[in-house]
Amino acid sequence: MHPILKLITQRVALGLMLLFAASILIFGGTMMLPGDVAQQILGQSATPVALENLRAELGLNDPPVTRYFQWLGGFLTGDLGTALTNGRDIAESLGFRLRNTLFLAFWAAVISVPLAIFLGLLAVRYKDRIPDKVISAVTLTTISIPEFMIGYILIYWVSIKAGWFSSVAIINDSMSLGEKLNAIAIPVMVLTLVVLAHMMRMTRAAILNVMQSAYIETAELKGMGMLPIIAKHAFPNAIAPIVNVVMINLAYLVVGVVVVEVVFAYPGMGQYLVDHVAKRDVPVVQACGLIFAAVYIGLNLIADIVSILANPRLRHPK
Repeated sequence: MHPILKLITQRVALGLMLLFAASILIFGGTMMLPGDVAQQILGQSATPVALENLRAELGLNDPPVTRYFQWLGGFLTGDLGTALTNGRDIAESLGFRLRNTLFLAFWAAVISVPLAIFLGLLAVRYKDRIPDKVISAVTLTTISIPEFMIGYILIYWVSIKAGWFSSVAIINDSMSLGEKLNAIAIPVMVLTLVVLAHMMRMTRAAILNVMQSAYIETAELKGMGMLPIIAKHAFPNAIAPIVNVVMINLAYLVVGVVVVEVVFAYPGMGQYLVDHVAKRDVPVVQACGLIFAAVYIGLNLIADIVSILANPRLRHPK
């Protein structure tokens, strides 16, 4: 087997094992939550007979191992179960919510990834000079402030004071693309400011590390300008660590948007998860947790594969 194919197969197998382990932790963690699900659904006035009937209907009397494999089998076949609070199909509800979360994450990534790479290259070009110091100071400041605080600041200045965008990010299928973008403008700003520093600083560090190589010095001695050296020689050879940090932050844009969605009342998976955690709707919490884990592991797996393909020593092992 070719070394690249072997490494990719190993990474995929490891990703599936991690997802299996994550499913065990998610199921076990929700099962250990205090309280009685049946009591939560029926209320304090429920009779013992009604509680026992509901437990039997929900399968709460089955052994935990049996319930786990029934839940995992249903997830693999697309059956996520039924929400305990409203009786709706979880897969149907999550489809709409996941689409909204991916919509928000997509536009945040479209802005943040190119901007982070550009700022990283600019910081390298003007290393230890005013542009580099300003970029580093601003990005470190934004990453040090919690997401909800950035959100409230932007709501006050951008929405209330300036009146540019809505402070509540409510979208639906009847809205046009322009109306949706106007609604999610401030949440996109928040997510961009949160993930920008990680990607920018990794881009800067990776390129500066490559800039110390002998072939960069050779290019300088040949009279090449700094920008062509960075664009043609340094950046392509620093792509692997940059891709890794970009993928990690893209995973955050999908998985870590819970706080942002709650602040802006955005109808995404994060808001959906928080609503049902408060109601102790265990099937919904389990489904959301496993989907978040699958997205995070999948994007990290893509980063590993891209890093492998970007390594010429693996592409040409001889």
